[in-house]
Amino acid sequence: MSRLNVAVIGAGSIAASHMRAYQATPDAALVGVYDIRPERTREVAEAHSIRAFDSLDDLLADPTIDAVSVCTWNDSHAEIAAKALRAGKHVLVEKPLSKTVAEAEALAAAAADSDRVLQVGFVRRFSSNARVLKTFIDAGELGEIYYARATNLRRIGNPGGWFADSARSGGGPLIDIGVHVLDLCWFMMGCPRPVTVSGVTDSRLGNRANITSLERYKVADYDPDLSDVEDLATALIRFENGSSLLLETSYSLHATDDRLEVAVFGDRGGAELEPELRIVAEKHDTVLNISPQVDFATFDFEEGFDNEIAAFVATCLGEAPLIAPVEHGVEMMRMLTAIYESAALGHEISLA
Repeated sequence: MSRLNVAVIGAGSIAASHMRAYQATPDAALVGVYDIRPERTREVAEAHSIRAFDSLDDLLADPTIDAVSVCTWNDSHAEIAAKALRAGKHVLVEKPLSKTVAEAEALAAAAADSDRVLQVGFVRRFSSNARVLKTFIDAGELGEIYYARATNLRRIGNPGGWFADSARSGGGPLIDIGVHVLDLCWFMMGCPRPVTVSGVTDSRLGNRANITSLERYKVADYDPDLSDVEDLATALIRFENGSSLLLETSYSLHATDDRLEVAVFGDRGGAELEPELRIVAEKHDTVLNISPQVDFATFDFEEGFDNEIAAFVATCLGEAPLIAPVEHGVEMMRMLTAIYESAALGHEISLA
């Protein structure tokens, strides 16, 4: 196989990023799309000059399609991805992998029974700044990573619609935007096994639809009266190797600014990946602040998806290793679920 024929399942905003990236990847051909809304399927297919499929079954039965991107609501990720694997398709499934740990484990079992690639959509792993930092960490420049800090805070950031509906999303900012920074820190730490989790969530602010002075992204099914997910989540995660991670994430917070931070600290140095890549080192009894020279020192949305899709295509064609395997998606679901469980119970829980 010299070129990968790909179809996208789901035609919302994240699907648009996948489609654009596939069409920018020389070894891929975007050939089809399916969405549960027929009119959206037709509109998107026409805009990209690709085939509009009438049903998911029709898409998966098409022998000319080699791979799919699953860009649907969170509650259908695992089911559709498993069905695609059984149909013989390579799969890139958007984060989070599922709504529950049981669904994630079932998908992992389906992947183990398949000879197809299953990649989880941890897009921030593929950004230029993350790739550069990972080379420093893998070379031992920071030493043993023992602490990380993951922050993704928005002042007015509840998109509403299905994002605010726990039945479809599985949660609020924790499972939507918090997972990005949690995964990135965990990946940079070497993916240690979590052993205890202490989490807190709060949901007193709701949708905050009354705020009109600031612009924010709203999904197509936005409903100002709907929000049964958390506004805020914080957690402390301890790992088997003695390291720890502090997480905070929010859709709505009375803060002066939105804040994004990903930082890791080792016994030889530290690094901030977001908001901009900077590395701290010790040389000759002197502390150095190092600013690596890269085209994208902070996360760039389009560049991240271009790299993620290119990596997926290369892996499917047997030309590159898998960077975001299903096992990592399962472990991430265990941590996310444990944070919600700890918050509900009001005490730390064990994952050992």
